[in-house]
Amino acid sequence: MTEMVFGTTPVRAGDPILPRWWRTLDRWSLACVLGLFAVGLLLGLAASVPLAEKNGLPQFYYVTRQAVFGAMALAAMLVISTFSPRMVRRIGVLGFLAALVVLMALPFVGTDFGKGAVRWLRLPGGMSVQPSEFLKPCFIAICAWFMAASQEVGGPPGKLFSFGLAVVVVLLLALQPDFGQASLVLFSWCVMYFIAGAPLYLLGSVMGLAALGGFFAYGASEHFARRINGFLAAEVDPRTQLGYAWNAIQEGGFFGVGVGEGSVKWSLPDAHTDFIIAVAAEEYGLILVLIIIALYATIVIRSLLRLQDERDPFARIGGTGLACAFGVQALINMGVAVRLLPAKGMTLPFVSYGGSSVIASGIAMGMLLALTRARPQGRIGDVLGRGRG
Repeated sequence: MTEMVFGTTPVRAGDPILPRWWRTLDRWSLACVLGLFAVGLLLGLAASVPLAEKNGLPQFYYVTRQAVFGAMALAAMLVISTFSPRMVRRIGVLGFLAALVVLMALPFVGTDFGKGAVRWLRLPGGMSVQPSEFLKPCFIAICAWFMAASQEVGGPPGKLFSFGLAVVVVLLLALQPDFGQASLVLFSWCVMYFIAGAPLYLLGSVMGLAALGGFFAYGASEHFARRINGFLAAEVDPRTQLGYAWNAIQEGGFFGVGVGEGSVKWSLPDAHTDFIIAVAAEEYGLILVLIIIALYATIVIRSLLRLQDERDPFARIGGTGLACAFGVQALINMGVAVRLLPAKGMTLPFVSYGGSSVIASGIAMGMLLALTRARPQGRIGDVLGRGRG
């Protein structure tokens, strides 16, 4: 019977799709995603109840919606994780084009929901969608495709094309304004560009341009300047979101004040979304926060380790971009809560409440699981070694 080697996983030719998928999947990363989703529901039971009561809704209205969004995200993740890298590339290109068109239309048809940034598209039935959330994983996929194509003999100038896309997307996000998402998109592009073999001086030039853009945004955008000034202030105003979150984290200590005993969820408007980690720290203490950090770190580290020997340039570049974007988004969210970073309005993947963010995280993680699956190939080091011989 013929056998092929998928990394270190033997797979028999003619195996059914599902058994092959299960044997080649990074099951530790999948388990960590399920753990994050469970933590999100647990924290939602505490953080979203005050908001539901304030809005005159059933007590567990938002938790129920979170469960529905999560089920949709997990379904999308599992389906996409069965795809080949070629299929991931295709859905990334199509998804990027669709999300880009909607993003460009936001200034004319979008809404800000009173938050000072036009980021959402209102849908019938009271639903809304944030196109930038879906744009991120698709942007990574299409840029990885361009960069991989540039490495082929006679290939197109893919790195230049990807840079042009990055500039367009960053400008569109900055005009909303959504500087947090713009920074994350630029970071993802820089990581992929580095993996694709970019000279360090070019990356330094890009970061310098980004810094100049930050200075310009500070002078041109009151929204951006207000957040930077709040971050640089010597003392935190206890009546601001950062002040509430900071006090909650201090109150939680190591073991927390007890399940349901926290107070920050009653005073913090975004306790169920951007500052969900403050609820975790106050009620469950540092222990749960460390568990959450460990879950994110496991996904990122395992993904990068599986990608380091990947021979397919698209899978290697795109998977690295997805893994780093996933980890850095979590890092930014938690860094804002402990005042290590300025407020950016960024959710904690799979944990924060939100339809767009949760479903988009499911799509991104499905792409990552698909690109990190073991496939029939030799290790890249072995291939390079044979070439030197």
